[in-house]
Amino acid sequence: MGSPGKVGVLDLHFRFGPDGRTVLADRYQKSPLQVMRPLYVDPGLPHVPVTYLMSTGGGVVGGDRLDIDVELADRSHALITTQAATRIHRMDAGYATQDVTLTLGAGAVCEWVPDPLIPYAGSRFQQTLRATVPEDAVLVVSDVLTAGRVARGERWAVDALVSRVEIARPDGTPVVVDATRMVGGFDDDLVTGGSDAIGTLFVLAPGPATDLADPMRAAVDSSAAVRRGEVRGGVSTLPEGCGAWLRAVGDTPEAVEDVMRAAWSAARRHVLGASAPDLRKG
Repeated sequence: MGSPGKVGVLDLHFRFGPDGRTVLADRYQKSPLQVMRPLYVDPGLPHVPVTYLMSTGGGVVGGDRLDIDVELADRSHALITTQAATRIHRMDAGYATQDVTLTLGAGAVCEWVPDPLIPYAGSRFQQTLRATVPEDAVLVVSDVLTAGRVARGERWAVDALVSRVEIARPDGTPVVVDATRMVGGFDDDLVTGGSDAIGTLFVLAPGPATDLADPMRAAVDSSAAVRRGEVRGGVSTLPEGCGAWLRAVGDTPEAVEDVMRAAWSAARRHVLGASAPDLRKG
């Protein structure tokens, strides 16, 4: 009989192949985490594997400890997403964690674009993403949080939620440290601006940061959700000119996701010469 809390482990190692394609050279997976064979479904960058992370459970429950480690060798490029949104269930006792480590080699490209995280009422969850990125590498990190079952009166009714992103150079110099923290009884209007979804997008890439931020900002400002007033947000450069980032809050998860995708696609065209692909879900 299985215990309510699982220790899930997923180690992925991508390598640049002799034919110019990146391949998933090695993997280790322990339930409830797993991946299927990567798909080459990006028409703009057909050499890039799109890898779907999946869970054999129906969401994250109390006691779950999820550990994801992704390594990209020199010049490799991988796009990693999830099969669906991640649901964090109510926890009568304990808490759950997810730790993600991304390690990029020289000239590597990693696009980490999971579906939204949905914390239900009474959930307690901490996730941390740590990335090591050389100056000539490219990293995209997307993070979308949604308010849970709003129609049932569970709007941001979490017991505790911490989502932290830490990005550093190989010598340990930090370039991004960002945290979102919600604890039961917090003022959600102050933290979320009265919105039902929060989106954050970090893009680290070589080259002038303003040249990257400008197309991202234009894509956000011209998106339908922003023009209708459903999403509010802004784009700025990151410290030391290492890239650009977006923070957006919106009335619905769908509207925030649309704006996030627009910014990601604009950054991708600027840095990699190709728009964001259709990830073929649903």
